[in-house]
Amino acid sequence: MTIDLPLIWYFLIGFAVAMYVVMDGFSLGVGILYPFFRDDAHRDVMMNTTSPVWDGNQTWMILGGAGLYGAFPLAYATFLPALYLPLILMLLSLIFRGIAFEFRFKSTRSRKWFDLAFSGGSMVATFSQGMVLGGIINGLNVENRSFAGGPFDWFSPFALFIGVALIIGYALLGASWLIMKTEGSLQRRCYQLARPLTILMVLCTLIVGVWTPLDNSRVAERWFTFPNILWFSPVPVLVVLLAWSIWDGVTHSHERRLFFKVLGLFFLGLSGLVISFFPLIIPPDVTMWDAASSRASQLFLLIGYAVLIPIILAYTGYSYYVFRGKVREGEGYY
Repeated sequence: MTIDLPLIWYFLIGFAVAMYVVMDGFSLGVGILYPFFRDDAHRDVMMNTTSPVWDGNQTWMILGGAGLYGAFPLAYATFLPALYLPLILMLLSLIFRGIAFEFRFKSTRSRKWFDLAFSGGSMVATFSQGMVLGGIINGLNVENRSFAGGPFDWFSPFALFIGVALIIGYALLGASWLIMKTEGSLQRRCYQLARPLTILMVLCTLIVGVWTPLDNSRVAERWFTFPNILWFSPVPVLVVLLAWSIWDGVTHSHERRLFFKVLGLFFLGLSGLVISFFPLIIPPDVTMWDAASSRASQLFLLIGYAVLIPIILAYTGYSYYVFRGKVREGEGYY
């Protein structure tokens, strides 16, 4: 039996993207929440909750990008020119955010500028990621195995909305992370912020769930024809149940479970994307088999990833274990 290597790589890259979204998402969310906290001591604690792990989280973005380049070169060569502007904006924002992590605690007179770099970089990077996702969902113009569209094809009301929705989602993820990692007045403020963010997140999920099939007949056919509607119905049902459970967790102060429930909501959203577009890798027409590199290249890369992924999972798990528990004022990783 021949192994379907493009299928394996499709899910490997999807796994790397999912790990980046959920792991760096809360770190970006902490930065998005920064303007809601004026106390410098609170801001110190907020940054200290993510300082030990933020740079390791971004390993998954590199892993996903490298896998896309090697396993699906057509997709890589299409996404870069099609999404060049939001991708560059995202990378520049992440650079400024990284600088803030390194210099904020060592600065006195310029600390407000590093606060701005941390918060602004988080917001712009998140919004750019949403614009990239919205542009891909809208579809890219590919002719003769190359991008044939313009530099602003990614720009649309739908992509703008996805950017705003992702900011709200990451902010909720960041709030739930801070609830788990902090205590006292900072934690109470995070509970207060989590309530409206939960409502906004549910509304955004509902709007995207309606807007996408209305704008894309392929997605509508995938979800609303028989028997697909029976097979895929657990996803929206689980979204509703999990959203209610998150609200209940915020109301009844469930510290640890709340963060993992919000993570679950993100995983359901990503699974909904896979259901909507599989086996496409470049909507609206290019499948993963069309975009795949040679079998020899994919097999060679697969051997490397079979070694790398367990190592990355091991050191990631170990770093979170070492820095487990609450972060308090005056404590941190510098």
